[in-house]
Amino acid sequence: MTENEQLLTRVADKARTIRPWGWTSLPEPVDAATLARAEAALGFRLPPLLADLYLRIGDGGFGPEYGLLPLLDSSPAGEPAAVTQYLANRENAHKDPGWPWPEDVLPISHWGCAMYACVDCRSPQATVLLFEPNADDADQAWYVDAPSLTDWLRTWVDGTGWYEETNEESEMAPWADFRIRTAAVRAS
Repeated sequence: MTENEQLLTRVADKARTIRPWGWTSLPEPVDAATLARAEAALGFRLPPLLADLYLRIGDGGFGPEYGLLPLLDSSPAGEPAAVTQYLANRENAHKDPGWPWPEDVLPISHWGCAMYACVDCRSPQATVLLFEPNADDADQAWYVDAPSLTDWLRTWVDGTGWYEETNEESEMAPWADFRIRTAAVRAS
Protein backbone atom coordinates (compact mmCIF):
# COMPACT_ATOMS: atom_id res chain seq x y z
CA MET A 1 0.00 0.00 0.00
CA THR A 2 1.42 3.40 -0.99
CA GLU A 3 1.90 6.24 1.47
CA ASN A 4 -1.06 8.12 -0.05
CA GLU A 5 -3.26 5.02 0.16
CA GLN A 6 -2.33 4.61 3.83
CA LEU A 7 -3.13 8.25 4.50
CA LEU A 8 -6.47 8.03 2.67
CA THR A 9 -7.36 4.97 4.76
CA ARG A 10 -6.53 6.83 7.98
CA VAL A 11 -8.50 9.90 6.87
CA ALA A 12 -11.50 7.74 5.88
CA ASP A 13 -11.41 5.95 9.25
CA LYS A 14 -11.44 9.24 11.17
CA ALA A 15 -14.03 10.77 8.79
CA ARG A 16 -16.46 7.95 9.60
CA THR A 17 -16.23 8.57 13.34
CA ILE A 18 -15.94 12.36 13.83
CA ARG A 19 -18.46 14.96 12.62
CA PRO A 20 -17.37 18.58 12.28
CA TRP A 21 -19.67 21.31 13.55
CA GLY A 22 -22.94 21.44 11.60
CA TRP A 23 -22.56 18.08 9.84
CA THR A 24 -24.87 15.27 10.92
CA SER A 25 -23.42 12.62 8.63
CA LEU A 26 -20.61 12.03 6.17
CA PRO A 27 -21.86 12.87 2.66
CA GLU A 28 -21.41 10.41 -0.14
CA PRO A 29 -18.32 10.95 -2.31
CA VAL A 30 -18.73 12.86 -5.57
CA ASP A 31 -18.59 11.05 -8.89
CA ALA A 32 -16.10 11.69 -11.70
CA ALA A 33 -18.64 13.81 -13.62
CA THR A 34 -19.10 16.13 -10.63
CA LEU A 35 -15.34 16.48 -10.25
CA ALA A 36 -15.06 17.29 -13.97
CA ARG A 37 -17.81 19.95 -13.69
CA ALA A 38 -16.07 21.49 -10.68
CA GLU A 39 -12.72 21.63 -12.45
CA ALA A 40 -14.35 23.13 -15.55
CA ALA A 41 -16.00 25.85 -13.43
CA LEU A 42 -12.72 26.56 -11.63
CA GLY A 43 -10.59 26.53 -14.77
CA PHE A 44 -7.94 24.30 -13.20
CA ARG A 45 -7.52 20.75 -11.96
CA LEU A 46 -7.55 19.74 -8.33
CA PRO A 47 -4.38 18.16 -6.98
CA PRO A 48 -4.73 14.35 -7.10
CA LEU A 49 -4.91 13.90 -3.32
CA LEU A 50 -7.62 16.56 -2.96
CA ALA A 51 -9.58 14.97 -5.83
CA ASP A 52 -9.25 11.59 -4.09
CA LEU A 53 -10.68 13.02 -0.86
CA TYR A 54 -13.82 14.09 -2.71
CA LEU A 55 -14.02 11.00 -4.94
CA ARG A 56 -13.31 8.37 -2.29
CA ILE A 57 -14.21 9.70 1.17
CA GLY A 58 -17.01 12.25 0.95
CA ASP A 59 -18.26 15.53 -0.47
CA GLY A 60 -16.98 17.50 2.51
CA GLY A 61 -18.05 17.01 6.10
CA PHE A 62 -14.75 15.72 7.49
CA GLY A 63 -11.51 17.30 8.59
CA PRO A 64 -10.51 19.87 11.18
CA GLU A 65 -12.94 22.36 12.73
CA TYR A 66 -15.88 22.91 10.32
CA GLY A 67 -14.54 20.24 7.98
CA LEU A 68 -13.91 20.14 4.27
CA LEU A 69 -16.27 22.26 2.22
CA PRO A 70 -18.48 20.40 -0.23
CA LEU A 71 -17.20 20.63 -3.79
CA LEU A 72 -20.20 21.98 -5.77
CA ASP A 73 -23.28 22.14 -3.52
CA SER A 74 -23.76 23.92 -0.18
CA SER A 75 -23.44 21.90 3.00
CA PRO A 76 -26.30 21.07 5.37
CA ALA A 77 -24.72 23.59 7.77
CA GLY A 78 -25.01 26.31 5.11
CA GLU A 79 -21.34 26.42 4.17
CA PRO A 80 -20.88 27.39 0.53
CA ALA A 81 -19.25 24.91 -1.80
CA ALA A 82 -15.51 25.25 -2.42
CA VAL A 83 -16.10 26.15 -6.07
CA THR A 84 -18.70 28.80 -5.17
CA GLN A 85 -16.44 30.31 -2.52
CA TYR A 86 -13.44 30.43 -4.88
CA LEU A 87 -15.42 32.10 -7.67
CA ALA A 88 -16.90 34.64 -5.24
CA ASN A 89 -13.46 35.42 -3.79
CA ARG A 90 -12.03 35.95 -7.27
CA GLU A 91 -14.95 38.22 -8.21
CA ASN A 92 -14.57 40.23 -4.99
CA ALA A 93 -10.84 40.59 -5.71
CA HIS A 94 -11.69 42.49 -8.87
CA LYS A 95 -14.13 44.72 -6.97
CA ASP A 96 -11.67 45.41 -4.14
CA PRO A 97 -8.10 45.28 -5.51
CA GLY A 98 -6.78 45.90 -2.00
CA TRP A 99 -7.81 42.33 -1.15
CA PRO A 100 -6.86 40.22 -4.20
CA TRP A 101 -7.53 36.50 -4.23
CA PRO A 102 -4.76 34.46 -5.87
CA GLU A 103 -5.57 32.34 -8.90
CA ASP A 104 -5.77 28.59 -8.34
CA VAL A 105 -5.97 28.89 -4.53
CA LEU A 106 -9.05 26.91 -3.56
CA PRO A 107 -10.68 27.41 -0.14
CA ILE A 108 -11.31 23.92 1.24
CA SER A 109 -12.24 24.42 4.89
CA HIS A 110 -13.79 27.24 6.92
CA TRP A 111 -12.23 28.01 10.30
CA GLY A 112 -14.82 30.59 11.36
CA CYS A 113 -14.39 34.39 11.53
CA ALA A 114 -14.04 34.41 7.70
CA MET A 115 -10.79 32.39 7.88
CA TYR A 116 -10.20 29.57 5.39
CA ALA A 117 -7.76 26.75 4.84
CA CYS A 118 -6.92 26.82 1.14
CA VAL A 119 -4.99 24.59 -1.23
CA ASP A 120 -2.56 26.11 -3.69
CA CYS A 121 -3.54 24.02 -6.70
CA ARG A 122 -0.49 25.25 -8.66
CA SER A 123 1.90 23.94 -6.06
CA PRO A 124 3.25 20.45 -6.87
CA GLN A 125 2.84 19.42 -3.22
CA ALA A 126 -0.57 21.17 -2.84
CA THR A 127 0.58 23.61 -0.16
CA VAL A 128 -2.15 24.39 2.37
CA LEU A 129 -2.51 28.08 3.17
CA LEU A 130 -4.39 29.91 5.89
CA PHE A 131 -6.33 32.96 4.79
CA GLU A 132 -6.83 35.22 7.82
CA PRO A 133 -8.76 38.29 6.63
CA ASN A 134 -8.85 39.83 10.08
CA ALA A 135 -5.34 41.19 9.43
CA ASP A 136 -4.74 44.88 8.77
CA ASP A 137 -4.13 44.29 5.07
CA ALA A 138 -4.08 41.51 2.50
CA ASP A 139 -0.29 41.22 2.54
CA GLN A 140 -0.54 40.03 6.15
CA ALA A 141 -3.52 37.72 5.66
CA TRP A 142 -1.85 34.68 4.06
CA TYR A 143 0.18 32.04 5.89
CA VAL A 144 1.57 28.60 5.12
CA ASP A 145 -0.54 26.24 7.22
CA ALA A 146 1.25 23.11 5.95
CA PRO A 147 3.87 22.55 3.23
CA SER A 148 1.60 19.96 1.61
CA LEU A 149 -1.94 18.63 1.72
CA THR A 150 -0.43 15.35 2.86
CA ASP A 151 1.12 17.05 5.90
CA TRP A 152 -2.10 18.96 6.65
CA LEU A 153 -4.15 15.76 6.63
CA ARG A 154 -1.58 13.96 8.81
CA THR A 155 -1.76 16.70 11.45
CA TRP A 156 -5.55 16.34 11.53
CA VAL A 157 -5.48 12.55 11.78
CA ASP A 158 -2.72 12.67 14.41
CA GLY A 159 -4.31 15.52 16.39
CA THR A 160 -1.21 17.72 16.09
CA GLY A 161 -2.52 20.71 14.08
CA TRP A 162 -2.06 24.32 15.22
CA TYR A 163 -5.77 24.43 16.04
CA GLU A 164 -5.44 21.75 18.74
CA GLU A 165 -5.38 23.06 22.31
CA THR A 166 -1.90 21.65 22.88
CA ASN A 167 -0.51 23.51 19.85
CA GLU A 168 -2.20 26.91 20.13
CA GLU A 169 1.15 28.70 20.35
CA SER A 170 2.30 27.45 16.94
CA GLU A 171 3.54 30.15 14.58
CA MET A 172 2.96 30.07 10.83
CA ALA A 173 5.23 31.59 8.24
CA PRO A 174 3.74 34.21 5.92
CA TRP A 175 3.06 32.94 2.39
CA ALA A 176 5.98 34.44 0.46
CA ASP A 177 4.34 33.99 -2.97
CA PHE A 178 1.26 36.08 -2.19
CA ARG A 179 2.49 39.26 -3.90
CA ILE A 180 3.74 37.36 -6.95
CA ARG A 181 0.54 35.37 -7.34
CA THR A 182 -1.72 38.41 -7.06
CA ALA A 183 0.27 40.92 -9.13
CA ALA A 184 -1.95 40.40 -12.20
CA VAL A 185 -5.12 40.88 -10.14
CA ARG A 186 -3.78 44.11 -8.66
CA ALA A 187 -2.75 45.40 -12.08
CA SER A 188 -6.16 44.79 -13.69
